[in-house]
Amino acid sequence: MKTTKQIEYTFFRNGDPEVVPAEVIVEKPVSLTVNGDMWLTLMCTPVDLEALVIGFLYNEGIIQGMQDVVDVRPCENGDNVDVWLTHSVEQPKNWRKTSGCTGGVTSQTESGSQTARQANGASVTPAQVTALADSLFEAQDLYKQTGGVHTSALSDGKKILLSAEDIGRHNTLDKIAGQYLMHKPALAHKILLTTGRISSEMIQKAAKIGASIVISRTSPSSLSVEIAEREGITLIGYARRDRFTVYTHPQRILEAERVV
Repeated sequence: MKTTKQIEYTFFRNGDPEVVPAEVIVEKPVSLTVNGDMWLTLMCTPVDLEALVIGFLYNEGIIQGMQDVVDVRPCENGDNVDVWLTHSVEQPKNWRKTSGCTGGVTSQTESGSQTARQANGASVTPAQVTALADSLFEAQDLYKQTGGVHTSALSDGKKILLSAEDIGRHNTLDKIAGQYLMHKPALAHKILLTTGRISSEMIQKAAKIGASIVISRTSPSSLSVEIAEREGITLIGYARRDRFTVYTHPQRILEAERVV
């Protein structure tokens, strides 16, 4: 399943045209079938599809872990993923549009998160925050080829252990959740990094996976700040090499800085 597509575009410089070969990121509809019933279609980049659907079902509260999954099978041409569970499930009746790229959907409400995050969590110094932001850039393989793609990663505070790329920022967090459930890396603390804007569904997915710190290159929404405050998540935006903004629970950075 290809993640990029070869194209040609016409580039103008000082009014002069030039035909340039290039690659663009693939966006593709992928159907999710659960226990033989087609549920919905996800618009995504067709890579890590098993992780995408496992993470989506986990974030929607349909499964609690891999113990609920019998089999996950993407079809040969990548336009459908079959998931078979150990138990029967009823499809949520009300899917609502989210503000995610490519039109994400969820059945969860803003107050409906089931937080898996521990009450305490990682403390990081400002230097660690900026170093992690740099590490996120290094994990952006597809972005370096095409641009126009989001990346999210899961870290223990020292290094990136899992990463995922997709045209939809919400899909990257579903893929991270799926990878975590499938591979279960040893993590004393969970720090989530993303290139995408932190909207309400993004912070809900971060809370679901148990992240105590969320670091983004861009801004949060008002509702995501409210949820992060309530859930005890340190929410960091506009992370660059020499600066960042802490919107909620700054004590995790302040306390770590006093120790150093």
